Amino acid sequence: MRISDLSAATGCHVETIRYYEKIGLIPVPPRKNSYRNYDDGDVAHLAFVMRCRGLGFSLDETRSLMDLSVARDRSCRDVDAVVRNHLAQVEAKQKELAAMAEDLRAMLDDCAHETIANCNVVRTLSG
Repeated sequence: MRISDLSAATGCHVETIRYYEKIGLIPVPPRKNSYRNYDDGDVAHLAFVMRCRGLGFSLDETRSLMDLSVARDRSCRDVDAVVRNHLAQVEAKQKELAAMAEDLRAMLDDCAHETIANCNVVRTLSG
């Protein structure tokens, strides 16, 4: 299958597929008639990458998980460590976002809905 078919099968943009190949996240397939020739293994490989990225894993974390996924005799603890680290980052980000939401609610609560010249939100943002 060609790159456009791989894109359609996975929902990944052609440019992103080429980028992932360039950085070595997915292998560059052999060429047939000067076109990249992808197979079902490439679909599965890219789908794995897309699921990782959809969960917010970094490119490096995704690469680690890919490498671990083919090391069948390694301990699952290695995968768990990557996931636990990422989960800790997600939970820390959730706390940051909750604090931001609280600040935004406070600004809106102070809004008197007057003119911009008297806007408490603009004053707060201006420092």
